[in-house]
Amino acid sequence: MANVVCTLFALVFLFAAPRSVDMRLFSIDYDNDTFVMDGKPFQYVAGSFHYFRALPESWPSILRSMRAAGLNAITTYVEWSLHNPKEDVYNWQGMADIEHFLELADSAGLYVILRPGPYICAERDMGGFPSWLLHKYPDILLRTNDLRYLREVRTWYAQLLSRVQRFLVGQGGPIIMVQVENEYGSFYACDHKYLNWLRDETERYVMGNAVLFTNNGPGLEGCGAIEHVLSSLDFGPGTEDEINGFWSTLRKTQPKGPLVNAEYYPGWLTHWQEPHMARTDTKPVVDSLDFMLRNKVNVNIYMFFGGTNYGFTAGANNMGAGGYAADLTSYDYDAPLDESGDPTPKYFALRDTILKYFPKPDLPVPQPTNKVQLPPLNMTRLGSLLDPSLLERLAAQTVTSRLPLSFEALNQVSGLVLYETLLPDDIRTDPRKLIVEGVHDRGYVFVGDQFVGVLSRENQINTLPLALDAGQTLRIAVENQGRINFGIANDGKGILGSVFVNTRQLYNWTMYGLPLSDFKPIVHAIRHHRKHHHRVRRASQTAGTPMSLYYAIFDIEGELADTYLDPTGWGKGIVFVNGFLLGRYWPTVGPQVTLYLSKHLLTQKNNYLAVIEYQKEFGDSIPPLKFSATPSFN
Repeated sequence: MANVVCTLFALVFLFAAPRSVDMRLFSIDYDNDTFVMDGKPFQYVAGSFHYFRALPESWPSILRSMRAAGLNAITTYVEWSLHNPKEDVYNWQGMADIEHFLELADSAGLYVILRPGPYICAERDMGGFPSWLLHKYPDILLRTNDLRYLREVRTWYAQLLSRVQRFLVGQGGPIIMVQVENEYGSFYACDHKYLNWLRDETERYVMGNAVLFTNNGPGLEGCGAIEHVLSSLDFGPGTEDEINGFWSTLRKTQPKGPLVNAEYYPGWLTHWQEPHMARTDTKPVVDSLDFMLRNKVNVNIYMFFGGTNYGFTAGANNMGAGGYAADLTSYDYDAPLDESGDPTPKYFALRDTILKYFPKPDLPVPQPTNKVQLPPLNMTRLGSLLDPSLLERLAAQTVTSRLPLSFEALNQVSGLVLYETLLPDDIRTDPRKLIVEGVHDRGYVFVGDQFVGVLSRENQINTLPLALDAGQTLRIAVENQGRINFGIANDGKGILGSVFVNTRQLYNWTMYGLPLSDFKPIVHAIRHHRKHHHRVRRASQTAGTPMSLYYAIFDIEGELADTYLDPTGWGKGIVFVNGFLLGRYWPTVGPQVTLYLSKHLLTQKNNYLAVIEYQKEFGDSIPPLKFSATPSFN
């Protein structure tokens, strides 16, 4: 049956694709268990590099480094939420310029394996789905045959796949393979009708000009395999017997065809509050790769370059005591190329192994780029987000409701929602206990302007004592720490249940939406502050409360170079540099301490750095923000 399907796809390819001098013939020879490029057996060794985890200015050097390692292909996900952040709004510029990325890969001599999802996991917020889907359809069944979901995927694919058609290998481009769905065998739905629909929807644009494939963990092909689509596996280093066992299991459902490890793990991901960054010894990684390449397995190293979860893009996983663990800002992944793109010892060890089986590229091996330690910055407190003047500037919307509304109900993607209500003045029981059902994910509680404490989903804290007089305003600033990216698609944010003081439920809420994704109101507030405060007190003379905004403006002497922002002494929050949101910091729990700061975000004069500190209450002085020439983890 597989041979018939292969022949049919080849016929579609021959008659659907316009012929050109650059058109290539890429297909599967099932009889000989191999890919075929222009009539010759073809094997690839690829590395994952997600364009949305690096600044576009860094793309060329990273791609060159990957090619210099001997790779002949790269693999990238496509993140729906990046390109379609709001309904009917599309973004194809800057970090979202996927066409430019594909052109650069092609010019670097690298084939491309495209993974458009629409679900990608990738430790990204909501697994790459745009959260506006949950606003538009609160009960939508993602990754199923739900007609609303299918309609939205069809609209999205019409935008995406029509753009990348010209890059398919059958059209002379670099894309040799296109994935259908992603690790669906790990999902609870097991909806084959949906998978077949998505295969056909993808093929409408591919038209035989690339090979379709799907990817699952070993033994999960029952729900994850798709008829007439090549099955691949993902797994990390193991013994030869273990690896052969994975292939033996696959052969029960796919007797013939090339073997593919679509995600071979040289490292692993890490969450906040874990004791150490995930690290994988190089020797077993090299030994398993050598064994697979020697046996003609096609391998994609995930990740070859990990990069950074800039902004609010990091997701979370359904794990731990609280059923929630947020992903780090860094996606270093212990990859061969580190977060800044520099080669590691693992890079050179893998390169030596790859070059035993693949031609040596005519490229020099990459060298580490220059890193600098900038002088510390004294920070000026601009004010509290709870101050009416600043709250008015930063709030994107103000909504009243009898009950608290979620981020999704408010159609808010990221940041904070500040919930306010009056505490009843007739509650006399002492102590008074605040109980908040369904805090997703972290609630910073104030009575009036006084900070009370923190509610935490991941630490299973949903109660706090309220020892203050009743009749004051209760304020709960709820932080979205990242939507779960694996296993649970509909992960709502905000206050998802009822709020009580003792047994008395609280009603009549005012909600201020603070997405914190736009720097313009922040820089306007900074300029207003500087204009009207000619004698700004030094940071050492100004105390700070939780949920406050701080800033510094600084120049850089000498050549611009990469550096690492070190927020040691601070608590938890987010950092903007020249309007770009670097991401979340949380050095008090780690394991990530520093934030990678690319030279491409810096200028010689008038750099704006702004920090929103969620939870730290500074006493007599505010600690400076420091820099380091090296990253700090653990």
